[in-house]
Amino acid sequence: MSTENSPQMFGSGQPVVLIAGPTASGKSDLAVQLAKTRECRGLRSIVINADSAQVYADLSVLSARPSDEEMAGIPHRLFGAWDGATACSAADWATAAKVEIQQAHASDALPILVGGTGLYIRTLLEGIAPIPPIDPAIRQTVRSLPVAECYAALQSEDPIRAASLAPNDVSRIARALEVIRSTGRPLAHWQTRKEGGIRGDISLAPLILTAEREWLYDRCDLRFERMMQNGAIEEVTALLARSLDPTMPVMRAIGVPEIAAFLRGHMARADAVAAGQQATRNYAKRQFTWFRHQLPEHWIRANANYSDTSMDFEILFPKLLLT
Repeated sequence: MSTENSPQMFGSGQPVVLIAGPTASGKSDLAVQLAKTRECRGLRSIVINADSAQVYADLSVLSARPSDEEMAGIPHRLFGAWDGATACSAADWATAAKVEIQQAHASDALPILVGGTGLYIRTLLEGIAPIPPIDPAIRQTVRSLPVAECYAALQSEDPIRAASLAPNDVSRIARALEVIRSTGRPLAHWQTRKEGGIRGDISLAPLILTAEREWLYDRCDLRFERMMQNGAIEEVTALLARSLDPTMPVMRAIGVPEIAAFLRGHMARADAVAAGQQATRNYAKRQFTWFRHQLPEHWIRANANYSDTSMDFEILFPKLLLT
């Protein structure tokens, strides 16, 4: 891997490493490599999950959660920490991550955040908008509207927000409309008042992984096929047996709907594999876009290539190998 700019740390508090990037780009391996490099120098590290699928205990295989062998003796936190019957929101995860970071610092360990869920990362660093609870009656009314009608209403009531959304973006349109109707203020009003973020309290060492699309997509395809061979079908079978609400995040995770369709006889195995691979590639593409546009340009980027899966941490984060 090669870095595109100079190593930097941002802030004046205790250090926190962030290794982020698209799925299948090698984030987890790098986190462990950094931790093992520090371990050789007598320094402790704790890897903290920042992936919205890997938080669920039910998704060991389909989320590519690191195995005990892959963890290599390094403590890992918030992996499989939520039961699938309980949704883990960005705010829920951020609250738990703050506790893990504080405990790591208290034990003289370096917290290494690793994952590709941009909303989780942004919520932890920047905080969350203090939006008052939405009136249940308003939410029910808004969520029952056809998307075209909902969008037309948003254009009238919050035209600035409406202009920033695609007319078929069902969830964001409904969210914006219910917020302005319930609170009397547009979503942008609340978003400028975010609170609870830790960015100002830490010294952040960010590393954002990039990759050539073809190389990454090939990795996505191969990984999904291996998942199918190594327990993904059994994992989804167990999930379906729980009869969870199909709208729960764990039931909508990449691979679950596709394999569920196969198990129900609605799709051939080969078609389920192809659909799961396509969903994974689509997700990676969305992550590429998010990390390119939503994170500061001056944060370190590292390009994953075909043969080199290691990182020279001596150059990248020299201070983190000393203390």
